[in-house]
Amino acid sequence: MIPEDLRYTAEHEWVVGADGGTLRVGITHFAQDALGDIVFVQLPDEGVVVAAGEPLGEIESTKSVSEIYAPVSGTVAARNEALGDTPEVINTDPYGAGWLLEITPDDPSALDGLLTAGAYRELTES
Repeated sequence: MIPEDLRYTAEHEWVVGADGGTLRVGITHFAQDALGDIVFVQLPDEGVVVAAGEPLGEIESTKSVSEIYAPVSGTVAARNEALGDTPEVINTDPYGAGWLLEITPDDPSALDGLLTAGAYRELTES
């Protein structure tokens, strides 16, 4: 459940290049499984500037509330508005319809500094 074509953070976010130079961000299968049933997601508005490693929102589950961290510095270009009505899609499709937001990175090479699938696998297995 760790797609090879994505990059990852130690905080369990995944990142992939999207249209127009943006990066699409979500949480991993590992993270959604640990959280349990997701009931609410708080995301920043489009145009908000985020800093790598800093909190940018929250995910609430029946077990807890967890922060979402920015994997790269940049500007929020889009957010998944469907999660307002159906946050549970993160549990069923974390790498597809359960994406969280898109960020226009300050540095286009920022993706290169994130974990590979192999490195993320090692992190979650240790």
